[in-house]
Order: sequence, then C-alpha cells, then structure tokens
Amino acid sequence: MTNAPTQTSRDWLGSVHTSLLAWWMPKAAIFAGLFVPISVRAVIWIIALIWMGMACILNARRCNRTHCRYTGPYYLAMIVPVMALGVGLVTVGIFGWIGLGVIILGGSGLIWWATERVWGKFS
Repeated sequence: MTNAPTQTSRDWLGSVHTSLLAWWMPKAAIFAGLFVPISVRAVIWIIALIWMGMACILNARRCNRTHCRYTGPYYLAMIVPVMALGVGLVTVGIFGWIGLGVIILGGSGLIWWATERVWGKFS
C-alpha cells in the first residue's frame, strides 16, 4: 500500500502524547468517576465518551484507521446507557456501573481487535 507511511504518520494513535490526551486520559477519568457521586460520574463519563468518540471519528478521517470508524460511533452510542443510569431511569449499584465501564472499554477493545484483524490497520 503506497499510502501506508502517510497514514501511519497522520494516525493519532502513533503519537504517545496525542494517544494519552485523546483516549487514555478519558479512560482514566471514567475509572476515577467510579469514586464520585452518580450525578458527577454521569457527567464525567459523558464528557469522556464524547471526547473519545470525536477523537476516533476525527482520527478515522485523518488517516483511515479502521477501528476508529467503528469505535467513534460506539463511544457516542454508549452515552445513552450512561444517561439512563445517571438520571435514575435504571437504578444499579456500583457493580452495575463497573459492569457498564467494562462493557464500554472492553467493547471498544473488541471492536479494535476484530475490525483491524479482518480489514487491517488502515482501510
């Protein structure tokens, strides 16, 4: 593929600093959000999901990173269950929130693994 070096250089995941800012800091915020009241937790998680979702969508547009085309919308879709828990539409304890966090972060990892395994890193 002749565009591989350009794609790789434009990939935000290729930069430690950008990757930390775009994905690892919001993931850390999701974890830290487990230790604050539910209303604050929901706000933290929603902001983190918007941040990561938009970073994925923008990265997919920048370099055609395969998994970013799917994880971006996935992160944005995960705002719905967070809002449901945050406003009390569905009531769960801390283990419910932990389970949702595992689904969010584990699901994005599964999407990353499956899409890049099938279609390659860039497509």
